[in-house]
Amino acid sequence: MSYNVLIVDDSKSMRSVIKKVLRISGFRSGEILEAENGKEALELLKGNWVDLILTDIYMPVMDGIEFIRRLEQEETLKDVPVLLLTTEGNEERLQEAMALGAKAYLRKPFQPEAIRALLNQILGETDGREPEGCDEGCDF
Repeated sequence: MSYNVLIVDDSKSMRSVIKKVLRISGFRSGEILEAENGKEALELLKGNWVDLILTDIYMPVMDGIEFIRRLEQEETLKDVPVLLLTTEGNEERLQEAMALGAKAYLRKPFQPEAIRALLNQILGETDGREPEGCDEGCDF
């Protein structure tokens, strides 16, 4: 099974890196959508279904925290797993995102194997490996 993924990050180069990491990690992605901020992501989600959202916290227009808050208010989106990929060092902000519904977070930079294992764990898939990134922050 492949998974449709939405990558939300204001950096085009970071979105490209994340797409490459998904491919080289062996994660089975289907369609990969991209948005520059939470507002653009919500617009994309009106017409597209995704199985997973990878988002940064710091973005203009609508940051990752507000984006997660809005996802939780939408009946059709509140159950889509969200993984934070961030440079955020403030533990309170990370815990706020987790309390709002994010499933886990990884700090940038991250290893391809760590993201694949963590995504498989979030989606209920197993590949026989422990999710290396889970010591960062997980809620599952």
